[in-house]
Amino acid sequence: MKESNEMSFWDHLEDLRWTIIRSIVALFVFAIIGFVLMPYIYDSIIMGPTRADFVLYRYLCAVTSAVPFFPDFCDDTFHVDIININLASQFFRHMTTSFWLALILTFPYLVFEIWRFISPALYENEKRSISWAFMFGTVMFFLGCLVGYCLVFPMTFRFLATYQLSDVIVNQISLDSYMDNFLMLIFIMGIVFELPLLSWLLSKLGLLNRSFFKKFRRHAIVGLLVLSAVITPSGDPFTLSVVFLPLYMLFEMSRFMVRPAPKEDAPDLQTKSE
Repeated sequence: MKESNEMSFWDHLEDLRWTIIRSIVALFVFAIIGFVLMPYIYDSIIMGPTRADFVLYRYLCAVTSAVPFFPDFCDDTFHVDIININLASQFFRHMTTSFWLALILTFPYLVFEIWRFISPALYENEKRSISWAFMFGTVMFFLGCLVGYCLVFPMTFRFLATYQLSDVIVNQISLDSYMDNFLMLIFIMGIVFELPLLSWLLSKLGLLNRSFFKKFRRHAIVGLLVLSAVITPSGDPFTLSVVFLPLYMLFEMSRFMVRPAPKEDAPDLQTKSE
């Protein structure tokens, strides 16, 4: 049942005001912490894919060294220098990256604040469903960001940073270009990993059932292959499959998150028996 205590319009506005204030304060506190720790975060985490000792490269070296025609991740001399070409870029990147880091770290708390604001208007069964959806969506978002950081971005970056149209052209990657691609690919993967939750919501609205996944599986495979090729523009099948397999697993996971297709009754069976 919904809560018995009725709130006026102004009470709801007051509650919303404090929800916004608490969320802004949390973002502000984590942004300050991120600003202080940002030099260490840049050196150890954000710039990790620019060096040969990045953890993913060591594991991929062990996998790809024994298989021909796979890209070489065992090059210990790999290193990319990120340059700054705008006077104020480093300062503004310091500020904006602190904000994005704060947004990611406070994401569970922001979801909790949204939940606390809307929960009084829900029935008990609705609360259970929505709370489960919030928790599942949060976990999947962080998992997607982790896949983006550990797999998608390093492979994309390593291919593009070492690609040369001509030997006379030297790649010099700017800080803005690096960070734009870094944030874009990580957040794209975080959003893509919300596909099972989106499927569940559409199923709850009666717009999606399991027959959709069976009917359009071949189309989805082609579409996911194209998306994987766009995300990782390298031509080798290994890099393509590393991106494609998690996306396809999300598609199959979404199939189990929706309702089964409604069973069709035998046409006019009862009429004929009469």
